[in-house]
Amino acid sequence: MQYVPFGKHGFDVSRLGFGCMRLPTVKEGEKTVVDRPRAVQLIRSGIDGGITYVDTAYPYHGGESEIVVGQALKNGYREKVTLTTKLPVWAVKKAEDMDRLLDEQLKKLDVPYVDFYLLHALDQERFDFLQSLNYKEFCTRALRDGRVKHIGFSFHDNHQAFLNILHDWDQWGLAQIQFNYLDDQEQATVEGLREAGRCGVPLVIMEPLRGGALANPPANVKQMMDENPKKRSAVEWAFAYIADYPEVATILSGMSTEEQLADNLRIFDHLTVGGMSEEDKQFAVQLKQAYLSRMPVKCTGCQYCQPCPQDVHIPDIFEAYNQSKMFDDPARFLRRYKDLQQKGFDAGKCVQCGACESACPQHLSIIDWLQKIHGEA
Repeated sequence: MQYVPFGKHGFDVSRLGFGCMRLPTVKEGEKTVVDRPRAVQLIRSGIDGGITYVDTAYPYHGGESEIVVGQALKNGYREKVTLTTKLPVWAVKKAEDMDRLLDEQLKKLDVPYVDFYLLHALDQERFDFLQSLNYKEFCTRALRDGRVKHIGFSFHDNHQAFLNILHDWDQWGLAQIQFNYLDDQEQATVEGLREAGRCGVPLVIMEPLRGGALANPPANVKQMMDENPKKRSAVEWAFAYIADYPEVATILSGMSTEEQLADNLRIFDHLTVGGMSEEDKQFAVQLKQAYLSRMPVKCTGCQYCQPCPQDVHIPDIFEAYNQSKMFDDPARFLRRYKDLQQKGFDAGKCVQCGACESACPQHLSIIDWLQKIHGEA
């Protein structure tokens, strides 16, 4: 296992972190629940293999994850790791809720404190609300009374929103962002990652495999990897790209099987900062281009076609369709399109008025695409 300094906090952290959102599960009647004995053993095996960072959150596995993580960290394992959980911002209605939720989470984890407490899944709207509740007062209190060692935030919005949050407080202990070679110009972006580094805020990376999608590339992308002289697996290319950045402290992997854990431990035995050659970096660009070339609809998501008079969510439809084509996963599209249909946002409501096409800066044949996509659903 490779280790790096965790920013300026004075301790090192494993480059591989254990994300506890995708623990092994079993069926109990009609319910799917965490397979607790197996999950506990999996987490402990990861720690025995050198992992020193464990990440969970209030909603993971319907609230079970924190309980299972607490069980896994018994018998001396708590002392071996940096433990992170997150404030469910969407459940906060008034300032007192932040203290109540933190205390509830500490009880579920059965620990007196967590090393990092993150404001979960921030976007600009949620952050504005937390500002109205004076979130810094809560954070400072939790730090002073010892329930929390460091405060951070996890993030899902655009680059400007990331900078707004990053620069709002000089006490951030970390920022957790979605980042991989496909998303390096989305959400926080490479530029946001670099700015966090300049501010002395270490990065924890989530979704390095795009929810597992990058681990199973379509045939043309897999062929490129097979023909590359490095002979890296799809998983290894994804991790190597992120590990190259010195601003990144640890990379979360949501491991749900013993095979995934073993493979990740093997990969992280040799991934280092700066380990990507110039040829490797160029190859990562080529991989991204190969994925993007599979997207049939050249929609940029600019929203100029919205609102549709019939309430058709055109960018969402195109994004779902493009994603399924990019990853050669038609079931992904059918699931997402069914959800749009249930909400009344699907292409079947299109009356071909043409308002969207006159507004589209890309001059897309939106009506034709909507008909085609609806026909495939």
